Amino acid sequence: MKRLILGIVLSVFMVSLVFAGGSADEAKSMLERAVAYVKANGNEKAFAEFTNRQGSFVDRDLYIFAVDFNGLTIAHGGNAKLVGKDMLGLKDADGKFFIKAFIETAKSKGNGWVDYKWVNPQTNKIENKSTYVQKVDDYFLGCGIYK
Repeated sequence: MKRLILGIVLSVFMVSLVFAGGSADEAKSMLERAVAYVKANGNEKAFAEFTNRQGSFVDRDLYIFAVDFNGLTIAHGGNAKLVGKDMLGLKDADGKFFIKAFIETAKSKGNGWVDYKWVNPQTNKIENKSTYVQKVDDYFLGCGIYK
């Protein structure tokens, strides 16, 4: 009986690790690795790797995306169908133009966090989200977390 209970507890723990979201430190670290990857490998190879769901820039709910300063998605590890889409007019649940906020932060500060509300695909609920963005040439990279 004790083994059965221990097995159940261990199984629940392992499932929680699989579905646990990434932390702010992990998101920032992944983004820093992504910037280094761009510098070492160039845009074309980097964008392909960022968009690859089985690549080295997707971990649980963390992934890298790239958007140019006109709002065009040029790489997206969470949804490859967004590549080539104009996201400039996208609003969050409160009506905030968060892509514009990403661009403004990247252009004015070089990097930083932007807060907004978005649907968490694991819970299907609108939750607080924060994305770390960093300017690279004429686009920015981003990686977000649910709070």
